[in-house]
Amino acid sequence: MDIFELIRARRSIRSFDPSKPVSDEMLRKILEAGTWAPSAGNTQCWRFFVVRDERIKRRLASEAGHQPFIAEAPVVIVVTADLELIERSYGERGKNTYSLQDTAAAIQNMLLAITALGLGSCWVGAFLEEKAAKILELPPNLRPLAILPVGYPAEKPPAPKRKRLEEVSIYR
Repeated sequence: MDIFELIRARRSIRSFDPSKPVSDEMLRKILEAGTWAPSAGNTQCWRFFVVRDERIKRRLASEAGHQPFIAEAPVVIVVTADLELIERSYGERGKNTYSLQDTAAAIQNMLLAITALGLGSCWVGAFLEEKAAKILELPPNLRPLAILPVGYPAEKPPAPKRKRLEEVSIYR
């Protein structure tokens, strides 16, 4: 699949086939795709927490507005930003802006890799960061920014409606 087909094929998946685990090899490819994202000054402030523990997945799902599909995924990746690392190079702008941009780029790379491997995921941003940090026992410098449940899709959602290019592109 070429990159443009892959981009159009990616969907938010919220239902997973419980009979199919995600292999360590696939997981490694997904995480590695995240590490190849661009980052401010090549700081690579992202940290990826891989969760297979059922109890931890249930607790994360509960703190994410009771989104049960998070706990139903075979594996969950919690993407965090090392705020101390990025702040050392870029101050407040690094902490408040670059950390978000860098982790977003890594997340998109991982979502595309997930799709390319025949898996599915959903970018979950609706969760209580403080509670997720406590559940994962994160040090204070790591801010959890996204939860990615990963598994084999048990659904095939249609493509969502997209705005016309003319509606979102402005030329000067």
